[in-house]
Amino acid sequence: MVDSKIHDVPEIHEEIWRKSKEIGFTMPSDLYIGTLLKTLVSSKPKGRFLELGTGIGLSLSWMIDGMDEKSKLITIDNDSDLTEIAKQYFGKDPRVEIICRDGSEWIKDYREEKFDLIFADAWPGKYSETDELLDLIKIGGFYVIDDMAVQPNWPDGHEKNVEGLVAYLENRNDFSLTKMNWSTGIIIAVRK
Repeated sequence: MVDSKIHDVPEIHEEIWRKSKEIGFTMPSDLYIGTLLKTLVSSKPKGRFLELGTGIGLSLSWMIDGMDEKSKLITIDNDSDLTEIAKQYFGKDPRVEIICRDGSEWIKDYREEKFDLIFADAWPGKYSETDELLDLIKIGGFYVIDDMAVQPNWPDGHEKNVEGLVAYLENRNDFSLTKMNWSTGIIIAVRK
């Protein structure tokens, strides 16, 4: 399962991958986005991080692996079965808060400190509430999204959503943007 060219895979990752197959979870994160997230998170000591779309915790494992002891991470998913599994793996880590809630509502209600990195791997923060989410990123903070290249599980017409999001991000002058034809299609934006 693990590409031999990928190093420093989180110890728990293989176990989460097995659990993913066991329960038939069909939207696991790509290993390469995991390595990127770990690298970016590692660049922000004492950082505050947000993940939208916990899933079963594959990307979360990489993000946690990149965090120092003084960092904090919030991860949100609206599927209680998945968040309960993620809590089994990460619920005892005092740096991590796993929330089962609609991401759109959470974004609209959040009023606390801004984030050094946000990984938006769900509809909210990518295709809805994008303005509100981008406002939660600190100067020098990262906005990371994946699945920007055509995926086999995309519903009909989803390309238009992706094209609209890319155009929207390209027209913002408060972020520097890099589009990468790598992994599942990655966009990294940094607030200026």
